[in-house]
Amino acid sequence: MLVLRDVARGVQRFDALQKGLGIAPNILTRRLAALVEDGLLERRRYSERPPRHEYVLTAMGRDYLPVLHALGAWGARHFGDDSVVRLVAADGHVVQPMVIDAVTGAPLADMTLTVKTAAP
Repeated sequence: MLVLRDVARGVQRFDALQKGLGIAPNILTRRLAALVEDGLLERRRYSERPPRHEYVLTAMGRDYLPVLHALGAWGARHFGDDSVVRLVAADGHVVQPMVIDAVTGAPLADMTLTVKTAAP
């Protein structure tokens, strides 16, 4: 999740990701490869000599961002100081992510839900 968070913030090159995350290069290489293989990131070459790549969110990766924002807000609310990291809209207001039902507009937190699996 942290790799996706940083790529979404514009940190797209290996060295910058490694420095920001503070992880070993072999671990980051594996995580990036998995995210590319899973379709969340795309690897793009930005230099031929030496060969260098950057990582950008795919459509699937961009679709994941609301989930990442909601998890971040939940974590800040329950485990951290929500004044440190804020999600701010273009007009300057602090966004409070909420998951809603697209049909009714009702917050899922207010609904009684059951989980049903699709029939094989």
